[in-house]
Amino acid sequence: MTNPKIIVTRKWPTPVEERLKELYDVQLNESDVPMTADELKTALQTADALLPTVTDPITTEILGIPNKRCKIIGNFGVGYNNIDIETAKREGIVVTNTPHVLTDCTADIAMLLLLMSARRGSEGDRLVRNNEWKGWGPTHMLGQKVTGKTLGLIGFGRIAQAMAKKAHFGFGMKIICYAPHTPPPETLHEYDATYYPTVEEVLNQADFISLHCPGGAATRHLINEERLKLMKPTAHLINTARGDVVDSKALIKALKEGWIAGAGLDVFEGEPNINPGFRELDNVALLPHLGSATLETRMAMGNRVLSNIAAFFAGKQPEDRVI
Repeated sequence: MTNPKIIVTRKWPTPVEERLKELYDVQLNESDVPMTADELKTALQTADALLPTVTDPITTEILGIPNKRCKIIGNFGVGYNNIDIETAKREGIVVTNTPHVLTDCTADIAMLLLLMSARRGSEGDRLVRNNEWKGWGPTHMLGQKVTGKTLGLIGFGRIAQAMAKKAHFGFGMKIICYAPHTPPPETLHEYDATYYPTVEEVLNQADFISLHCPGGAATRHLINEERLKLMKPTAHLINTARGDVVDSKALIKALKEGWIAGAGLDVFEGEPNINPGFRELDNVALLPHLGSATLETRMAMGNRVLSNIAAFFAGKQPEDRVI
């Protein structure tokens, strides 16, 4: 029997690529240049499985290409809003993702951004690098204390709970949260967390807001001008979820005009082409989408994809099937 043909859209950790080569007829992307829409269409016509990343837009147009050979899309990432799920379902294509394995590392980045924003880490780094630091002073670059403050989580899934654990037990933070569905009492009790039925209540009370909700139409610009104005002027906004959850123009305005004290961002609308207004601000910490960027996590993500497609080709149900 001929090995299934696999096309990988971006460069993956070398050990995972080597394993793919052992198991399948695989086409890798050594250049790591994102594939074009036409290349993605051709991939669907020539491969049994397409392995894209969260930055590959698998649109209705791409999925609707005739004479498809592809039967499974193994997405490299826990999010899958880059794929038109309804069209994939209609076209009979199985879609999987990679949950669980990136939980802690993404929560680590959220906590890093919280600390950077509160303690003005990016600003201080620039000061030293630009040779502008004149020495220690009693009132120089005063930031805000983190320990004991209130952390508001928008979304209370795996990553949010991992952050709650780090913040509550590591920094003695009070945890409050909002989610579309009330979390189980035992989950709230584990982090001594308080649930609020609206986003607005959390925004109004928290010293730090961390976003942990999925992207897509339902959450696009969830944090807008109106909601930013509900936050404390001393509060900080942290986003490691999806860029389009935050209205970039509104956030830049809020940071410029002092509606909130600061922000820490790992994701952006239209990334990597971010709104240039962010680069002009001192009170925002910016990272290039590093949430899952550890060797251990990216290896685990790749192996999770391998497990999913192996199950599929063996006629079994992939563990991480989305549709």
